[in-house]
Amino acid sequence: MKRVVWLIIFKLILCDSGISAQEAKKWTLQECIDYAVERNIGLQRQTLVTESAEVDFLKAKLNLLPSLNFNSDARVGFGRSIDPVTNLITFKQNLSNSYSLSSSVQLFNGFATLNTISANKFMLKAGIETGKVTRNTLIVNILGAYYEVLYAKGLEDAAKMQLDLSEKQLFRITKMVETGKEALSKQFELESRASEDKLSYTIAKNTSDQAITSLKQLLQIETGTDFDLLMPDLENTVITDDNFDTDSVYNIASQTLPRLKAINYELMASRRQVAAARGRLAPSLAVGGAIYTGYYKVISEGVPEQDSFSQQLKNNNSQAIFLSLDIPIFNNFNTGRNIRLAKIKRNDTELKLEQEKNSLYTEIENACLYFNRGKDEYTAATANLEFNKKSFDAVEKKFEAGLVDVTDYSAAKTTLFRADTEALRTRLQLLIRRLTIQFYSTGEYENILSN
Repeated sequence: MKRVVWLIIFKLILCDSGISAQEAKKWTLQECIDYAVERNIGLQRQTLVTESAEVDFLKAKLNLLPSLNFNSDARVGFGRSIDPVTNLITFKQNLSNSYSLSSSVQLFNGFATLNTISANKFMLKAGIETGKVTRNTLIVNILGAYYEVLYAKGLEDAAKMQLDLSEKQLFRITKMVETGKEALSKQFELESRASEDKLSYTIAKNTSDQAITSLKQLLQIETGTDFDLLMPDLENTVITDDNFDTDSVYNIASQTLPRLKAINYELMASRRQVAAARGRLAPSLAVGGAIYTGYYKVISEGVPEQDSFSQQLKNNNSQAIFLSLDIPIFNNFNTGRNIRLAKIKRNDTELKLEQEKNSLYTEIENACLYFNRGKDEYTAATANLEFNKKSFDAVEKKFEAGLVDVTDYSAAKTTLFRADTEALRTRLQLLIRRLTIQFYSTGEYENILSN
């Protein structure tokens, strides 16, 4: 019995360990993006909008097909009516039942149907490109939140290093005070510095936790799920010495970015909508045909025997073909109003496209300018960090030898902390700006995230 109990306990421990290991899984950037793209509600809603545009396009194409309708009615007549057999007026109670099958097809309507099909086709393409824009916007937000976590984690690590240095020196001075080699006031000063560093580390850690929480909320991960990032090796990340020209990047971006493609398709659709609205001014021509038959029976007493149901349907069968011409003369200005609204929408889309091009050029110009400036800032920040590391090592040795006081040591430590965080900031900014410019040249992030 004891053996069974111990086996159960052992299995439970293994299960708990498995759950903990699963919850402790660290996410990479690509995993974050894949998870969000698959489950994001905003992206799913945009997919539904695109599907709606696809349905509209299909409906517009099906309007070219002939219509086919079947009609039937049954009625009981009382009082005055017309006998369809003799065409005489009768007052006898009767039962009538009719059937008809009709079909018609539009031959010409000013090409309104064809232009509507074309407009819906372009709107479908615009919806697909808008879906890509929504997807890229989501990825941009994730990248921003991801790099916020990296920066916050970097600040946390730098603050922890500062705290470790303070605690190391405090431990050393405390031992020296106990042996009488240092004054108690020096211990108090270091305790004060260590307390400040502990506060800074606590704030940095809280900021880091908040950054991870913000990323988790952006990914829409279920509440209660443990979440943490697998930190990349930023020290070994290659910073290429690229130079980007604004006009060159813009020429590529204007042909590849889905945000411009979507508006271009909207503009094409609006032009077709204007043509479709104008087509309503032209005469429309339709051709069709119909088949009719029916059944009639007098249900009063004393009526002679009548033909059977099937015989009457055969005898009463009739066919017809027709050609319909509809010439619009006046329709309360509905057609003119629709044409004017279509033109307004077309003009607005043209302005929207021009505005988006100007906005894109400004964004690319700033991105290239910031990247080219950022390279110099990163180079200077890296050189400054290396200098401050050497300077701090020298000050630390002097402090341990008693050649400098606590104030000079703390100042050197603070300067090193600032240099470390500034090098991290410039490096992350340079990576983001380079990624942004590469995106302008490709239109999608998938091909550049792994580079």
